[in-house]
Amino acid sequence: MKSLAAVLVCVALCWEGLNAECPEPTALKDANGAKLCARLFADSHYVFAQSCGGESLDIFPGDDVPTIDRKWNNRASSLVVGRSCSLTVWDHVKKGGAKRKFSAGIQYQLKDVPKGLFGNWNDGISAYYCTC
Repeated sequence: MKSLAAVLVCVALCWEGLNAECPEPTALKDANGAKLCARLFADSHYVFAQSCGGESLDIFPGDDVPTIDRKWNNRASSLVVGRSCSLTVWDHVKKGGAKRKFSAGIQYQLKDVPKGLFGNWNDGISAYYCTC
């Protein structure tokens, strides 16, 4: 009985994190219903259904940001790119360093995307350009 109570308390406290789910690329819109090119998420999870959590950054078609806002610099852990769109990212400000292009779809864990010989893209985006 104690273990059941502990599980229920854990689920209640962690519900928001457990409830995270990546939006479908075809349904990627902002709060006002405008089409998005991409959305970056601060959190990812080893269970894909729980990725795309935490804070998010909406990226609109045509956004060209050579220096990402300080709050988001090297912070993205998962992302979604809208249908018929592509997101190009760099790991240094002013579009320097390594470069990667993401096509339409969901990237549940940026740590699974290789960058160079030993690195990955988790917490590694410092600039971006998005087109649709």
